Amino acid sequence: MNATPRAALAQALGLALLFAHGAARAQREMQEHATPSPAQADRGMQDHAGMQPGAVEPGPGTGDRGPAKAQAQPAHFSSAATCSCASAPASALPREPIPALTDADRAAAFPVLRTHAMLHAPSRTGYLLFDRLEGWDNHHGGGQAWEASAWYGGDIDRLWLRSEGARSGGRTEAADLEALYGHAVSPWWDLLVGVKQDVAPGDARTSAAFGVQGMAPYKFEVAATLYVGEGGSASARMQGEYDVLLSNRWILQPRLEADVAFADDRARDIGSGLSTLEAGLRLRYEISRRFAPYLGVVHERAFGATADYRRDAGEAARETRVVAGVRVWF
Repeated sequence: MNATPRAALAQALGLALLFAHGAARAQREMQEHATPSPAQADRGMQDHAGMQPGAVEPGPGTGDRGPAKAQAQPAHFSSAATCSCASAPASALPREPIPALTDADRAAAFPVLRTHAMLHAPSRTGYLLFDRLEGWDNHHGGGQAWEASAWYGGDIDRLWLRSEGARSGGRTEAADLEALYGHAVSPWWDLLVGVKQDVAPGDARTSAAFGVQGMAPYKFEVAATLYVGEGGSASARMQGEYDVLLSNRWILQPRLEADVAFADDRARDIGSGLSTLEAGLRLRYEISRRFAPYLGVVHERAFGATADYRRDAGEAARETRVVAGVRVWF
């Protein structure tokens, strides 16, 4: 009876010791797996360092295909990187070097332009303008006046014809015709030289003419001409006009003309100095660019000895008249 309990107690103690030993061993193995040894850590770092980006470990059932696929992907990346690096310098630099610019290249690309800037092929054309074809009727009687100009030639050299005159009381008071050679010295100005012929009845004279005409700043059309006649007599005429565009068709034109004599001319009742001054204001309507009727008012005044000569002849020294006419060009 006593042996049986002792044997059972011994067996229980043996099982307890065996269980405690097994638990301690299992705990020790778990700690070893959680904390690798220094040799295992170094070996793991070397294994990870040897792996290329994109490498995939073979999974179960993949066999030899896993390593082959893992090695093919780094090779693709390596070749692409090598290709891009090799092609960058080739695209940045031309196959043939660009030669340095020379003075001959610059001269061919930017030729020297003349001041006139009208270097077209030689051509000839013509132009005829009747700037004033007008008439009036006032208490001094009716009258007519004209002013015309024409040219033929190219952009630089032209032959000019100019004519101006007036009639009053059925007779021609003054008329002249000028033939001039014009040479463009700038895009806006011409130098003129030629002759002037007075064609009024009983007053046929020939004079040399020297002048300039063109467009001043702000589009003022200006002309000034010096006339030198027989015996050294000299006179000058200056004109200026400006077109004010009220609309596409309505245009207001102020105009000023002055005659100056450098010596008395009793045969023509002209005194030295400023002889006459004419100011006009005309409003025209352009039915087309070539044809435009107009209405206007003109004031003319004589000065100095010229005014005295007119009074002695029974004429007025100043006159204001309303005019109507047309402006036409071809």
